[in-house]
Amino acid sequence: MRGYLLLLFTVVLFFGCKKNETCEIPEEIAKIPVDIKVDRLEQRFFKIKTVPEMQVFLNQEPLLRDKFLLRDRYPSEELMAQNLLRLASDTSIHKLVRQSDETFKDMSGVEQDLENALKHVKHYYPAFHIPKVQTFISGLSRDLLVSDSLIVMGLDFFIGRKASFRPQAPQYILERYEKENLAPSVMLLVSNKFNKTDFVNQEMLDEMIDYGKSYYFTKQMMPCTPDSLIIWYTGQELADVKYNEGKIWAHLLEKGLLYETSQFVIRKYIGERPNVPEISERCPGRIATWVGWQIVNKYMENNPEVTLQQLMDEKNARKILERSKYKPQKK
Repeated sequence: MRGYLLLLFTVVLFFGCKKNETCEIPEEIAKIPVDIKVDRLEQRFFKIKTVPEMQVFLNQEPLLRDKFLLRDRYPSEELMAQNLLRLASDTSIHKLVRQSDETFKDMSGVEQDLENALKHVKHYYPAFHIPKVQTFISGLSRDLLVSDSLIVMGLDFFIGRKASFRPQAPQYILERYEKENLAPSVMLLVSNKFNKTDFVNQEMLDEMIDYGKSYYFTKQMMPCTPDSLIIWYTGQELADVKYNEGKIWAHLLEKGLLYETSQFVIRKYIGERPNVPEISERCPGRIATWVGWQIVNKYMENNPEVTLQQLMDEKNARKILERSKYKPQKK
């Protein structure tokens, strides 16, 4: 098994990351009354000049203050305001602000993606409350917050490769911090609200299906979005693993990994890594989460009576695997 991907990468097809321009949202979903207007808080924040002004801002934005900026980490609101004023006055951060303004001068695409995605959520979950959507620049301290009442997008993380300052992260992680990844990343976090999982046994299969359900949910909410943007693979990586799906699955079976309970071993296939050399130097990290997605896809394909809501409520990973009849063949 070892090294097989190296022999086959030259014959795979390339699947790009461009949005499907012909994709249309069903009329019954399109007409759901969801109107997303992103509140650009950084535009107000970086004009603040005094501690009292900062305190007024924080009192005007209590959700941002408490959930994104983590008020409980400060001994007092005055100390919090003093600390944030230093951020608002930092000339190096102002450079990021200007670059963010250039990159996100037009937020209409992001707004439309989120609006369409949240319309889908309301379609499947009518009681879902549409959260307030805001942007902020935190000096690369926090990228995203998604809660029941608030979505905050840290735009400084998503300026992309042209940014003067970038998060302290390996290159393979930095590649996902691009503008086109913003809305899919938000929706992955939204999926957590609906994804019921039982980690009592903490087998690798449990985590595979947990991720698989989140990816499946996000794809249902954003059907026009390429899979590569949902799972944070490049188009080439996605094409490669799809071509080698049977061999990847055979490796997991032959090594007895599905029911592995050692977190040290599980992290090799689930966790963030540039690659999974246990399979191949060219096999991208988190490969078992992608396999989990394929299992969930097959489960829903072979069990058409199962609704999205029932899938997200299902905690039995072994049941999903068994009823998926997932058996990719080696090529």
